[in-house]
Amino acid sequence: MTHSTFAILLGGMLTPNPRLAATLDGARVIAADGGMRHARALGLTPELWVGDFDSTPAALLAEWPDVPRMPYPAAKAATDGEIAVAEALARGATRILLVGALGGDRSDHAFQLYLSAIRLAEDGLDILMTSGEEEALPLLPGQKHLDLPEGALFSVLGLTALDGLTIVNARYPLDNFHLPFGSSRTVSNVANGPVAVTLRSGKALILARPFDFSGA
Repeated sequence: MTHSTFAILLGGMLTPNPRLAATLDGARVIAADGGMRHARALGLTPELWVGDFDSTPAALLAEWPDVPRMPYPAAKAATDGEIAVAEALARGATRILLVGALGGDRSDHAFQLYLSAIRLAEDGLDILMTSGEEEALPLLPGQKHLDLPEGALFSVLGLTALDGLTIVNARYPLDNFHLPFGSSRTVSNVANGPVAVTLRSGKALILARPFDFSGA
């Protein structure tokens, strides 16, 4: 992994595990406000800590006195996560791992991160969102490969109508399929091992659960 990969620590749920550790190996790290609480469990030391620090307890601030901080006022025009991503881009990021981006107490922040992930992918960046238990990645025209074990659940969630959707090596394969906007047809598929997903037009998120074999 090159140093163009940045992990952004966010405030959502996180489950450390070997798959997540392998994904983060070699990445540079920026913490966004309360997302710093994940650093110790992941064995990471961020190079920068940004935010208004309204969700950071005093004990956490005291635990990391040597990490450079970039404070912002609470009345700002961007979320802490968006500021952290902007700092990663300024440092040359081409791949961004949004760690702790799924779940959490604020569904508005989580949904905004989904939309931001799509925008960043449209700008040519390689984006992965993860909670350790779940992984999400933008699907735009082209092909994505999912490194999933046999029996793992995954879904393709269309943010628009999807045309030319092809899913290979899954229990429910598709070939050049038109998925209407709002359809649940592509929810809860099951991987037969690594999966390839191809799209001709549209925008979607792939949500995978590498450790969930409830559909097997």
